[in-house]
Amino acid sequence: MINIIGIELPLIAPEGILNSAFERALGLTGILPGEVQDYRLARLSYDVRHRMAHIVCSVRLSLNDDALEQKMLKRFEFVRSVPEPFTAPHPGSKKLARRPLIAGFGPCGMFAAYLLAKQGYRPIVLERGADVQQRMIDVQMFWTKGELNSESNVQFGAGGAGTFSDGKLTTRVNDPLCEYVTKVLCEMGAPEDICYRQRPHIGSDRLGSIVTAMQNSIVEDGGEILYNRRLDDLIIRSGELCGAVINGQFYESNVLLLCCGHSARDTFETLMKQDLTFVPKPFSAGLRIEHLQSDIDNALYGSLSGDPRLPKGEYMLSCNIDGCGVYTFCMCPGGNVVAAASEPGGIVTNGMSLHARSGVNANSALAVSVSFPTPQEGIEFQRRLERQAYEMTGGYSAPAQDLGSFTANRAGLRLNKIQPTYPLGVREARLDKLLGDELSGRIALATGIFGSKIRGFDDGDALLCGPESRTSSPLRMERDSETRQAPNAEGLYPCGEGAGYAGGIMSAAVDGLKSAIAVIQRYRQPESDALEE
Repeated sequence: MINIIGIELPLIAPEGILNSAFERALGLTGILPGEVQDYRLARLSYDVRHRMAHIVCSVRLSLNDDALEQKMLKRFEFVRSVPEPFTAPHPGSKKLARRPLIAGFGPCGMFAAYLLAKQGYRPIVLERGADVQQRMIDVQMFWTKGELNSESNVQFGAGGAGTFSDGKLTTRVNDPLCEYVTKVLCEMGAPEDICYRQRPHIGSDRLGSIVTAMQNSIVEDGGEILYNRRLDDLIIRSGELCGAVINGQFYESNVLLLCCGHSARDTFETLMKQDLTFVPKPFSAGLRIEHLQSDIDNALYGSLSGDPRLPKGEYMLSCNIDGCGVYTFCMCPGGNVVAAASEPGGIVTNGMSLHARSGVNANSALAVSVSFPTPQEGIEFQRRLERQAYEMTGGYSAPAQDLGSFTANRAGLRLNKIQPTYPLGVREARLDKLLGDELSGRIALATGIFGSKIRGFDDGDALLCGPESRTSSPLRMERDSETRQAPNAEGLYPCGEGAGYAGGIMSAAVDGLKSAIAVIQRYRQPESDALEE
């Protein structure tokens, strides 16, 4: 297979892009239609610079003749080879007495379990939260009545935090496994366009059914998923993992993939008492900002705003202030700000949007990079922000401020053209006091800089609420770079966002797959089906 890259097309309806790109690819290369077995889009983006929108895409061709493919690769710089698809490695030889355990069923644990099940390892997944159906009920109870279930919420449960998100798959990870992830997601019901869009997303309205399909596939292949099972501790003897304590009960296994997610603070605080190495990791904290989606579209597309051939406008902005990075994160076009707390007495905000991105508002995090000398101090900083926000409003309503008042260091909450989407309501509060002078000052300066890039970003009517405190894990759990196991704990595989090795759905899924591959390469399939002793 080959990719024909850099194909430019005029702005056309989405349903006509593939055939137009295919015809253009044939015209550029001289390949005849009869010489092509199959074709599909490999990449799609929209160039709206200078208000002259056009499409830039790549087409993947499967040709009848391998020699013709080689000829095309030698003749044209815009013809590229396609990497071989991922295939699982051969099993290793080391004895695996019991089935491998996976703690956490977010993207990392989900894809690790999927691959291990496909290869006959019959993994047992232990997820502290509920399954998709019960989790939806628990989250709605919180969003409508403020009744928080600390074990089943936006952070914990089937699919992890990603289930209540935009379902973004954008990543800086350049790994062939990314294509494997999108392929599997499509098999589970994700929209096909995630395979080629520059900024792919699934939408929170579709994620639940995809998580359920993944669950069913894992079970059909011999895996097991146990919900409402929290990891209490690990049993490590003489430098080897012996098993785990789950809900007070011992589960024997000499392999456990730790995929807890970045909000499993209690789990990591417990594991810090073991002979395991944790180091602080830089992370970010800040606020959520809301604009009208129509204003973002106007700023990005000008007279083309509202054209159905264009996707909803989205942005990624960053700047450096006093040597510190300030950036937008998890931008949700046509989305909502959500209540994402997992600990009682604290407020956490995040963003989500449906697949159609049809909401009135756009929102994103405005985050500032922070770091602390120890992991414990990073965790305590997050908690302090969340608890102070709760105290400011006297409950789970989010503290809020209009941008004009925030940048002027005065109280104020003007709700003119922008209505808040946070489900439990907002209350006027001094967000500059919540964050402190250093963080709030940098965010205030950054909004002006971002306003010079996107007209109206710094509009005083823009709405701020917060805190945005769970951008990533404040710690990293050390592991060997080759074996992917924790030092002093053979058989323990720290991976994903919680352990500090990922930052989003795609990178977490890839990290889980790589740990599953490491297990397969080291061990043969388990000898026993026994779950516990």
